[in-house]
Amino acid sequence: MSYLSIDGCRLEVRTIPGDPAKPWLVLLHEGLGSVSLWRDFPDKLARRTGAPVLLYSRRGYGKSDSLDGPRDIDFMHREAHEVLPELLDQAGIERAVLVGHSDGASIALIHAASNPGRIAGAILMAPHVLVEPISTESIRAIKTVYETTDLRARLSRHHAHVDDAFLGWANIWLDPRFADWSLAEECAHLEVPIVLIQGENDEYGTLAQIDTIAAASRGPVTRVVLPDCGHAPHRDAEDEVAGHVARMVEAVISRIPGSS
Repeated sequence: MSYLSIDGCRLEVRTIPGDPAKPWLVLLHEGLGSVSLWRDFPDKLARRTGAPVLLYSRRGYGKSDSLDGPRDIDFMHREAHEVLPELLDQAGIERAVLVGHSDGASIALIHAASNPGRIAGAILMAPHVLVEPISTESIRAIKTVYETTDLRARLSRHHAHVDDAFLGWANIWLDPRFADWSLAEECAHLEVPIVLIQGENDEYGTLAQIDTIAAASRGPVTRVVLPDCGHAPHRDAEDEVAGHVARMVEAVISRIPGSS
């Protein structure tokens, strides 16, 4: 485990070495995630693909620094346009496949839409591109759980600033100003290959999320709907998700001039 400093903020980073001829896999966690909450999924991806892997905890999450105030409605755009490019620069990553989950998938989408030269492809698991009633209802319900059960204590094992992690996420999603948030414009600028993965039983979004992306994207799209799967495909259908990541890596390598 190590740290990178971006604009004076220390971010928790983990890297797993791999074949330098392969694109980096850069993992972007969900709205309650962190480096540790990916558990051993990054290690399994590294073994299966042979690619180097980088994952990090966004500000307010994991062992990264605390928030400097409430999140604003542009927090995902700021992460995608300001933090992520600097993180990739500091890590020396010139070519990457983004693997994002939930809010992390939305951040990956935003970044991929504006950086097709650096981003070779993206695996988007349970992405959000519009605010649906199912999303806010589920967040409102889990906020009650956070306030009335031991969920806060359990999350504190993964977050040094647990209220930043949970309330920073829940409060902005439930802010009335966030109701009109949309990534329609970014979807229309997607050119890189993407794999859209969503569970049939996702409690935080309907298939309208991935259908919106698929309809607007200019690049190749693979749409995957998983039965008996909730909001976390990499946990509920780990092997299938890892297979899609491995195929993306191989496809990227095949497009490199001179590769066999």
